[in-house]
Amino acid sequence: MPTVSVVIATFSMKRWDDLRAAVASVQAQTVPVLETIVVIDHHPELLTKARNELPDVTVLPARGGRGASVARNTGVAASHGELVAFLDDDAVAAPRCLEALLCHFSDAGVVGVGGRLDPLWATSRPRWFPPEFDWTVGASYLGMPTSAEPVRNVWSNNMAIRRQAFDLVGGFRDDFGKVGARSRPEDTDLCLRAAGRHGGGTWIYEPAGTAGHRVPAQRATLRYFAYRCFNEGWGKAALASLNGMGESISSEREYTRRVLPTALTRGLREALRGDVSGGLRSLAIAAGFTAVMIGFLVGHLTLLIRTTGVRRARPTRITVTNEELAVGYGGHQQADAPLASSGADGP
Repeated sequence: MPTVSVVIATFSMKRWDDLRAAVASVQAQTVPVLETIVVIDHHPELLTKARNELPDVTVLPARGGRGASVARNTGVAASHGELVAFLDDDAVAAPRCLEALLCHFSDAGVVGVGGRLDPLWATSRPRWFPPEFDWTVGASYLGMPTSAEPVRNVWSNNMAIRRQAFDLVGGFRDDFGKVGARSRPEDTDLCLRAAGRHGGGTWIYEPAGTAGHRVPAQRATLRYFAYRCFNEGWGKAALASLNGMGESISSEREYTRRVLPTALTRGLREALRGDVSGGLRSLAIAAGFTAVMIGFLVGHLTLLIRTTGVRRARPTRITVTNEELAVGYGGHQQADAPLASSGADGP
């Protein structure tokens, strides 16, 4: 198999125990990794602790601004593997996870592969929480493929990509991605660009490559659910401005057309049979979808307003010749006096 470097980005001391578990899961893989690189996102105390307490791990500070995109790019720049795998600091890879992902790279047309993510609830799963919305907590949702299939994109909390393809597109966009707990679809953006530059290359979703993703208690609330749905819509609007509407929401259209109606119907049937939680899940699906759409519209309008404002504020420079100045000043020429005027561009 090709050599692989694993990059884990982290930003909070609160996730220290989770980070140690993530690193241990990489070291326990059935396929040995070339190196494990942990990148600390602007947290000097965490950087020192990681360097002192994580053996056989390369620990680096993020180079540049804040956010997961910058941190991951820092890790890739320091890596030496033919492939680069990413794992979140609060995820735990199953022992055969990498083995399942890497086997697909024997096909030269495969750009990258992503694995399944199972939610690891700190508390019990809320009865109202629809499994079709597990993506809100960073886990694979009901309706995704149950066997290896080509997909538009995979998720950066459990994925591997060819280093050459990653470098070819310049990695993740430094100014577009997750900062702290605020999510953005930087992984979808990377997948779209990498596939396009790789001659129409393919991304594979491999559910056999499993990892668990921790879900803290504060994310098992209706408040967080609505916030995450709204934020997803906002992020998809930004993604569409970068990559075009067609590709940016192609999977979402299929999800809306196929997955959600099935989920709503099942929930209503359960409610009619006396299962109150089925009705609650149907209400949550309707609320989540509405929040996504509101987020998308707000994000789209915000980008439109910003773009219009930048266009109107763009300065216009008018250069006037000495002869024209001479006429304007009663025939007395004034050399080296170009006229610059700031104003709104015309329609």
